[in-house]
Amino acid sequence: MTLSTNIVWHESEVSKEDRQELKQHKSAILWFTGLSGSGKSTISTALEKELYIQGFHTYRLDGDNVRHGLNRNLGFSPEDRTENIRRIGEVSKLMVDAGLFTLTAFISPYREDRSLVRDLVDADEFIEIYVKASLETCETRDPKGLYKKARLGEIKGFTGIDAPYEEPIVPEITLDTNILSIDESIEMIVEFLKEKGYL
Repeated sequence: MTLSTNIVWHESEVSKEDRQELKQHKSAILWFTGLSGSGKSTISTALEKELYIQGFHTYRLDGDNVRHGLNRNLGFSPEDRTENIRRIGEVSKLMVDAGLFTLTAFISPYREDRSLVRDLVDADEFIEIYVKASLETCETRDPKGLYKKARLGEIKGFTGIDAPYEEPIVPEITLDTNILSIDESIEMIVEFLKEKGYL
């Protein structure tokens, strides 16, 4: 739903397919979801570098980075989390249209929100990557010290502690970072992209 009136979509003379042909690869959203500390940002950053080395066009959107700018007016209530993901979905859709692999690293705890993003693009343009790690593993890593603060009651509504995380039901890729290394995770994703004809 839009509140804007008197607006008309202006078509481009360059299509998504034109841009993909120029870049010599498909474009898609690689949506990394999982608990804080599961490895989403680390793996997506490493994957972006690997795809760049191989000559593929990418852009990475990270949860903390986006909240410094585009979504700096949003908090962490359920409503704000949903709006956060909605905005990222719309930006990601534009980047897919631009012919890029768009890597997004967001907790995105609600299945419905992730499903709404999936519905924004064509069926093969959303690749859900579940970065799976136990709460215990994530708390042990706790790179930002957030779990400690949540356990002390200094942070309210923290996913996995006093706010829910809804695991993906049928993700395209599951990376169990309890046991997989970063390199093994990258290899799994690249193999998937090759097998499915994205690269």
